Amino acid sequence: MFADQHVESLGGAQVSMRLQRRFLECAGHTVTIVAPRMHRPAPTDAAYVDLPSVPVTLDREYALSWPGARTDRFVDAALAGRPPVDVVHVQADFWGAFIGHRYAARHGLPVVHTMHNRVDVGIEATAPFPGLVLRVLNAWARRALRPAVRGAGDSGGSDGWAYLRRLAALSAAVTAPSAHFARRLEAHGAVPRSGDASAPGHAAAHGGVDVVWNGIDDDLLDAALAQGTAARRPGRPRFVWIGRMSPEKRLLPFLEAVATSGIDAEVEVIGGGAQLRAARRLVKRARPVASIRFSGRMPYAETLARLAAADAVVQTSIGFETQGMTVFEAASLGTPAVVSDPDIADELGAGVWRVTDATVSALAETLRRAAADIAAGAPVPVDPTIGERFRQSSRTAAMVEVYARAARR
Repeated sequence: MFADQHVESLGGAQVSMRLQRRFLECAGHTVTIVAPRMHRPAPTDAAYVDLPSVPVTLDREYALSWPGARTDRFVDAALAGRPPVDVVHVQADFWGAFIGHRYAARHGLPVVHTMHNRVDVGIEATAPFPGLVLRVLNAWARRALRPAVRGAGDSGGSDGWAYLRRLAALSAAVTAPSAHFARRLEAHGAVPRSGDASAPGHAAAHGGVDVVWNGIDDDLLDAALAQGTAARRPGRPRFVWIGRMSPEKRLLPFLEAVATSGIDAEVEVIGGGAQLRAARRLVKRARPVASIRFSGRMPYAETLARLAAADAVVQTSIGFETQGMTVFEAASLGTPAVVSDPDIADELGAGVWRVTDATVSALAETLRRAAADIAAGAPVPVDPTIGERFRQSSRTAAMVEVYARAARR
């Protein structure tokens, strides 16, 4: 597997890759994860190939490895002493994708590419001149891939979809972690249209996008389910917000909405990132009725336990998430969600308080409605089948089918 960021760094894709690796190994496969070396203390593991890198964020959480001949030689040397590779799984959108596709091309290996990122939305939310950034990104892809990868020509255009089309064209199979993102990839020509990509966990039999949801650790899910009923007690509604504290996740609008809503609730914010200081300042200035606690980063098992104990999880990003895993983890534990993104709300189905638009006032109104329902003992009911459908054991089996098909091409 090739990643943009070390799998011990903060992020949903990283959690998913660690989990995929463990369940693949339990099924008898050998997994190596190639990613930039971290610039803060992190666990070491024989399965990790840590590439030379430079930090790209002030907190040194994330790093960049430059795709080129020097990195190629490093990867080849690191993998030379390991078991032979059958399939390259690229779970990256930027430098990790270039490095992974270059490796596969050098060794004549099939690539399964999981598209994790709405590149256009993410860059628009984080970059001051998104159009220019996307043009530069497409140019970088042409330069990084064309000398090493046959067929890495111009995909037409210079937007985010043109960029993803280029990566998809080099892959034996493309997967997406949700049906709504798969439909967007197909609609923008990243892959040929397949038949039905509407069911969670669906894997296309041929062509199109294989929809393979990120899963939830079977053992941790069972443990959290066992604790959740006892932990969820009557009283003030308890909301939890989980994620990276960056603009596209919309933490600051959430905190503004909590203050505007006037709800008397317990609010826990789990995660870290560049906006933590601004979030603390906002809470201090707004002085909401709700009590707000910043709990920082947590191990995955503890995060699931907090989700199980909460009355509702709040997800505030719009148009950015390709799956929005947190709300499905929560639903698997019987916890409903306040959801701002209509695509994710549609895919989740039951157990949702929908936010009608992107304004703070709409989010505040939905929080008031959710708090009132919870206080009355009548929260929206969650789909009881989600927990079984999202177990990692079933997701790993679906991905192995994709690997096998790619290897036969």
